[in-house]
Amino acid sequence: MPDRRDPGRSDPVDRAHLTGASRPSPPIYRYPPSTDLSDLVERYWVPVWSLTAPSQQTTLQHPVCLVVVSHTYARFYGVARGRSTVTLEGHGWAVGAMLRPAAGALILGRSVAELTDTYLDLEQVTVMGATELIGTIREAMAPDAHAPPAHRAAIAAMERWLRRFGPLDRAGGQINDLVDWLADHPDVTRVGELASYAGLGERTLQRLVLERTGLSPKWLIQRRRLHDAVLALKDRRESLSAMAARLGYADQAHFTHDFRTVTGMTPGEFLRDQDPPADADALSSRAGPGRRGSRPAR
Repeated sequence: MPDRRDPGRSDPVDRAHLTGASRPSPPIYRYPPSTDLSDLVERYWVPVWSLTAPSQQTTLQHPVCLVVVSHTYARFYGVARGRSTVTLEGHGWAVGAMLRPAAGALILGRSVAELTDTYLDLEQVTVMGATELIGTIREAMAPDAHAPPAHRAAIAAMERWLRRFGPLDRAGGQINDLVDWLADHPDVTRVGELASYAGLGERTLQRLVLERTGLSPKWLIQRRRLHDAVLALKDRRESLSAMAARLGYADQAHFTHDFRTVTGMTPGEFLRDQDPPADADALSSRAGPGRRGSRPAR
């Protein structure tokens, strides 16, 4: 597994994080999954923080569930339809798995729709070794939460546990492929285009997306557009009106309304907070103890 990414390196995950000069984040260690788990896991992330004052972190979650084991809790998170906010305090760490769209229902054993905007304690999700997993990760991280060997041991335990939920099923392959395709086609703005690509009727598509993400195809499109908007605002290379047009909005007013409704700020407010640009790695991700419905960012 690679060590922590070099400071300043751009990372596609930045598009999910509502960071800025007034909202910095602790650094994070990221690791790819083993090849045999690439259909179930997008990445692992290991944030380690030591703060003298509370720090609030906000993200726009990808359409995937999360498995997170920290020094104080172990949770299985559903997808948050709005923004996710968590407050970091004191000293702590977490080991998280950002899953692929297919994986949540395989681990839960049913539709993830019941977990939209909330979570379960990991031991409530399954009896398949959750207690052992939690203990092994905490033992691995206890000596030095910043040490790559600790991360490797914790992630190896996570992978042994995750392998129990394979192999990928047909519907899981469909939803993985659909979300990947949508991410690669920023011009797609209508549910009918998703259905056409998938070769499914719109009602069948609705059922598939609801079961695997807990939300709707329309939400998938909106979230992809907002992720693209966040990345573009961080790049600061085009006007808001040009950005709105490129993202497929009828006009800048519709873009502003969409962005403010979900993020709680206008695109202009978010853009102004990008100056001066902060260290890309420090702005990339966060995690930690949070209230019900909140979840650590990846």
